[in-house]
Amino acid sequence: TSKRFNFQVHIFISQQHPRLWRISCSEGEKLYTTTMAGSSTGSFKAADLVIQLSSSPKIKPDVVDFGAVFTDHMLTIEWNANEGWQAPLIRAFRNLSLHPACSALHYGVQLFEGLMVYQGDDNRLRLFRPILNMNRMANSAKRACLPAFDQSELLECIRRLIDIDQDWVPHSDSASLYIRPTFISTEPSLGVKKPTSALLYVILCQAGSYFNTEMRALSLWADPKYTRAWKGGTGDCKMGGNYGGTLFAQYEAATYGCQQVLWLYGEDHQITEAGTMNIFLHWINDDGDEELATPPLDGIILPGITRQSILDLTKKWDEFKVSERYLTMGQLYSALKQQRLKEMFGSGTACSICPVGSIVYQGTNLQLPYQEKHSLSSRITTELADIQHGRSLSDWTYLV
Repeated sequence: TSKRFNFQVHIFISQQHPRLWRISCSEGEKLYTTTMAGSSTGSFKAADLVIQLSSSPKIKPDVVDFGAVFTDHMLTIEWNANEGWQAPLIRAFRNLSLHPACSALHYGVQLFEGLMVYQGDDNRLRLFRPILNMNRMANSAKRACLPAFDQSELLECIRRLIDIDQDWVPHSDSASLYIRPTFISTEPSLGVKKPTSALLYVILCQAGSYFNTEMRALSLWADPKYTRAWKGGTGDCKMGGNYGGTLFAQYEAATYGCQQVLWLYGEDHQITEAGTMNIFLHWINDDGDEELATPPLDGIILPGITRQSILDLTKKWDEFKVSERYLTMGQLYSALKQQRLKEMFGSGTACSICPVGSIVYQGTNLQLPYQEKHSLSSRITTELADIQHGRSLSDWTYLV
């Protein structure tokens, strides 16, 4: 039977080795990769995975605060310039051994990702749009001058790790298992240069509430004297330096009674991100249209997976305008004063969707409208949770 399919087909030819090539094609959220006979992608292979099970499994506690308790096993994959990628290894969770001159420690040549494992109502385990995480990790690696890898092979290795430690996945809608792929340079030299050795590893931890608070809506502190990212920088990559550099402002925000920082940019005080979240405004815009708006991916905004999912979902509804455009504090203040602001909320993998209740800005505490129920954010939260837990069929989920 003849059927029509829509595919994007990409042919990759190595500049260093023109005889080596591969073909990749994508269909929706799925990624298929095949290597032509007699060639190599230069990546590790999940088929070569070595598994060494822990001889002393841990006692599993009740769900704890985010990122505090880790599972029994971890995935490690080593790389060096002479031999390339080594075989992936799943082994007991343990400390790493690093050279004191390791450039990941001295110069921040490292990056990470974050995604969740969800326990479905049917007792199946699901990942949510994981290929988007793999793509973002590959883009971050390129920016950090770390070696390329086959994203589908890494995803399969992660699937095997989850399968081994699946008993750690909480049976709860309010908790899950968090996956932290990490990629670091292990270059044993103080020279600032492209790494000749690296380590890609993946650890898993139980994830309860990301924000250690009983408040239902976040309070933000906005001050333009601190900048999270800038044009031409690495704000669109998931690198550790983007987060470590925010701690000082975070603690200053606490002195104003705020939980997170609302990061501003430029002389017009553009709204960019809030803490580790992408930001959304649901309002009646200056033209009188109902709109859901979020800042564009211009190099200083992290391309969040939840952010993209919110855009895709609400565009599919086709009930109001959905835009990626610049937003300023002046626009927010005017909309609030004129009662055009319906809601402001942040989104992220670990925190999901969090409404914003107040903003301290230029000496004024702005109180934002917030409804615990019947708001756009609550509707989006419900629909995404139904997909993540298998209550709604979707090609956004990946069964473990």
